[in-house]
Amino acid sequence: MEKQIVIGLICLVLTIATAAAIDKSPKAVEKWFKNLPYANPKTTKFHFYFHEIFGGDNQTAPIIAQANITAQSPTFFGMLRMFDNPLTVGPDPNSKQVGRAQGIHGSPSLALFFNFNFVFTNGPYNGSTVSVMGRVAESQEYRELSIIGGSGVFRLAKGVATGKTYFSNDKLVIVEYNLIIIHY
Repeated sequence: MEKQIVIGLICLVLTIATAAAIDKSPKAVEKWFKNLPYANPKTTKFHFYFHEIFGGDNQTAPIIAQANITAQSPTFFGMLRMFDNPLTVGPDPNSKQVGRAQGIHGSPSLALFFNFNFVFTNGPYNGSTVSVMGRVAESQEYRELSIIGGSGVFRLAKGVATGKTYFSNDKLVIVEYNLIIIHY
């Protein structure tokens, strides 16, 4: 029994070390690409919560620009926010953090345009990112964004990120995200 536990722990350490120590040098990336035709695609799924804070001392999404007409627009046309939002295991802001959502969103109409990265800061995906872009119509129960790339473990990622508002008021939005990622 002890031997199985030791072997299991060694495998876990090697898996974490391999994921955290992905060589990003140009030669290593070139070698990775040369081996790509022989690689089998993997599918990874994630479930976590995105916390965006609009006001107060701990604001995570300040307005960085707006048009002259933004204040008169019912859709906040022309408003642009830069964000660095925590990603957590549960909806409680104090639950374990797994990463950050870092990027930008703006208001071109009755929906928001998002361009951002999910940056993983813990566990076997530490240091890897998933790049996301798309239109978010807050009037829809589920919003679908395209996964357009990634880095680290998620090089050449593609897939879908589905978001649903868990909680919202004038100072805080919590969005429940489910990701399905195809990568090599």
